[in-house]
Amino acid sequence: MEIRVLFFGTLKDLTGCASDSLSLPENSTLGDVLRHYEQAVPRLKEFTSSLAMSLNQEYAAIDACLQQGDEVALLPPVSGGLGERPSDTATNAERSSSLGEDLQAGRSGRGKHAVIVRDTIDTASVLKGIKQPEDGAIVVFEGIVRDQTRGRRTLYLHYEAYEQMALKQMEELASRALTDFKIQNVSLVHRLGRLEIGETSVLIVVASAHRAAAFDACRWLIDILKRTVPIWKREYFEDGAVWADGEPFPDHIPNPKGTHSGRCASN
Repeated sequence: MEIRVLFFGTLKDLTGCASDSLSLPENSTLGDVLRHYEQAVPRLKEFTSSLAMSLNQEYAAIDACLQQGDEVALLPPVSGGLGERPSDTATNAERSSSLGEDLQAGRSGRGKHAVIVRDTIDTASVLKGIKQPEDGAIVVFEGIVRDQTRGRRTLYLHYEAYEQMALKQMEELASRALTDFKIQNVSLVHRLGRLEIGETSVLIVVASAHRAAAFDACRWLIDILKRTVPIWKREYFEDGAVWADGEPFPDHIPNPKGTHSGRCASN
């Protein structure tokens, strides 16, 4: 059977490709995929303990069974969500002015609560789209590109994502926040591509009747987004560029370390 394998961030540099087509026997698992690339690229073994794997845009365990046409991704720790790429014929003003409306209406292939953009994030537009008369509090978080990292002068950043999976993850986070916190609405926006110093990379807006729930939900959303949503950041300095070190994946996301030589038990 044939499957498609995707690589992101530092793993893309390590393997020298963003995607690959791999032929495997029936009854193969994610473990067989990992073992294949560990043999083809021995240095990959150095990263096994910190990476995660996904199957058809969902995090999956190493013994997950594969089928013809599956999409597998090897994911390094994230440092960070899918909207369709804006049309080149639209102006930045047109794109920004509709962002808040698109989020709430789920237009253009974007999620109801989440979207990825490639242009300037217009916070005022998102805020306008979410605010309602019954809201007593709106909490806004903006992640901003700073001019230095660990004492090195930053020139700019570049973000990339596993976009379809990222959107799913962001929508799931929004749903969980709406269930677990006493909030009324939430919007999440992440930008991809090149970002200059001072620009907004991620925006979270939370509306609630009372401020405490909005603050708690906003903090939870950005903390878990930075650890689970497949978005990676490359930092550019005067003397080179590096992929930002991501935090370890949370315990609930399967890790492929350990044995991965078994066959698919369900076939």
